[in-house]
Amino acid sequence: MIDQDWAKAVIRSRPRESHKGDYGRVLLIGGNPPYSGAIIMAALACVRSGAGLVSVATHPQTIAALHAQLPEAMAFDMADKERLSQLIQAVDLVAIGPGLDETASAQAVFDLVCDKVSANQMLLLDGSALNLYAKRSGTDLPAGRVILTPHQMEWERLSGLAPKEQAPERNWQALAQFPEGTLLVAKRHHTQVYDKEDHQMAAIAVGGPYQATGGMGDTLAGMIAAFAVQFPQSSLYQRVGAAVYLHSAIADDLSRTNYVTLPTAISQQIPQAMKILEMSHN
Repeated sequence: MIDQDWAKAVIRSRPRESHKGDYGRVLLIGGNPPYSGAIIMAALACVRSGAGLVSVATHPQTIAALHAQLPEAMAFDMADKERLSQLIQAVDLVAIGPGLDETASAQAVFDLVCDKVSANQMLLLDGSALNLYAKRSGTDLPAGRVILTPHQMEWERLSGLAPKEQAPERNWQALAQFPEGTLLVAKRHHTQVYDKEDHQMAAIAVGGPYQATGGMGDTLAGMIAAFAVQFPQSSLYQRVGAAVYLHSAIADDLSRTNYVTLPTAISQQIPQAMKILEMSHN
């Protein structure tokens, strides 16, 4: 089970002699209107989860709104293919999909990402990117570490499994079509994390209906991206599991005094929650 002890084992104190480059470089791609909020929520969660450098490739209309809420992130027009190509190859992880949409231009950006990401980088597919991949369009995923974060309907499009069929045995069978380094974050009541490379699976026991709010998955994607590029003492499977746990654990805590837990409220609590877990080692 993915629990507090799991997260404690991942979140460790930072060395005094370190800098932002030591905590990972992330590129987030998405946010085409009217879905601008999705990439903003992903970026908020990513920065607040401790990623060292966060860049956002998005629609020009989204940049001002992003910077109004998060001046810590760099942002540029995703239509600038030269700059996008350069940055894809310069980061540790590319997360694509929050608010990307499924237009022809979005498909072109998705295809470019799949072409440019190398085997020594990580690629996270969320939201629209999962649907674009489900359509295939001749696009192959890179051979490196790929993190899929589908809810049950998105996983049905990818796997062909109806929600009621998405039991672990069937999910493992469906993962056979994906690269060996794939991790699946199967979002549901008590989300499950599958690591195809080492054939491991675990689930959380936290979370509830108070998380049924638009933007919850975008926030989780940002957290996973940040955890994935940090904490080198842990495996990617452990890092992803810790992010999944903390996301719902914070929501649980907020639900004690809130009927619904907003994704942005979760993001506000991330640094404090991580600090509490770090201090538990002392």
